[in-house]
Amino acid sequence: MARISNTIVTILNIVSTILAIVAIGASAKLMVHSNTECQKSLQSPLLMTGAVLLVVSLIGLIGSCGRSNFFLYTYLILLFLSILALIAFTVLAFLVTNESAGKAVSGRGFKEYRLGDYSNWMQKHLVNGEKWNEIRSCLADANICRRLSEGAHQSEVEFSKQNLSPIQSGCCKPPTYCGFEFKNATYWTVPKSGPAVPDSDCLTWSNDQETLCYDCKSCKGGFLANGRMEWRNLLICNVLLLIIFMVVYSVGCCATRNNRRDRGYAKYRGYP
Repeated sequence: MARISNTIVTILNIVSTILAIVAIGASAKLMVHSNTECQKSLQSPLLMTGAVLLVVSLIGLIGSCGRSNFFLYTYLILLFLSILALIAFTVLAFLVTNESAGKAVSGRGFKEYRLGDYSNWMQKHLVNGEKWNEIRSCLADANICRRLSEGAHQSEVEFSKQNLSPIQSGCCKPPTYCGFEFKNATYWTVPKSGPAVPDSDCLTWSNDQETLCYDCKSCKGGFLANGRMEWRNLLICNVLLLIIFMVVYSVGCCATRNNRRDRGYAKYRGYP
């Protein structure tokens, strides 16, 4: 039993080392082959995550294979700090995404989103200033709206029945309350009397396929709605990861205790 904990720690750190190498490799691939700003934005997070995971895994491997309590203690400290960081991030993610958003439109199969429905933290840190310019570029590069324009010959009734994603609803068409006239999924005309509501989004809308409503508050709201769903999924992953880290931490503590017993037994038997 004294060796089982060391073996488990070794196996887990071999797996995490492989994952770290994959992350670093993916970052290097993006650096060479990325064509869009959206892809390039993934390079640094992947590289940092892979590098940190690789260092921690190697420390754990040295500690478990070499039965060195110094490295195991270092590994456990880093693991404990990671657990605290995960707990903090999980609580933050829950608090800032706790409010529900998205207003159903009568007679439509999709919802519409407003920026003010989301927490000030999400507005400030996710879609503010220069950050939105990068996100806007990513959305345009992804051709999300162009997919809607492929159904250019559909009627307004057919379009209204579509189940649009939050980003498509907020970025690819003007808000319904503007009262614009439908021509196709991404082309709408302003009535001679002007927009039904003097809202900034109604004035921002453009039929230019590179502009559309990418600068609208509704687009930012749709992006945050999509991000909220992803963060909710991430919360589940975080909870699972916390459980795994706590199990690994407990096994690591057992490994350090076993190492102390082995050293004490060796000294008792007169081994150096």
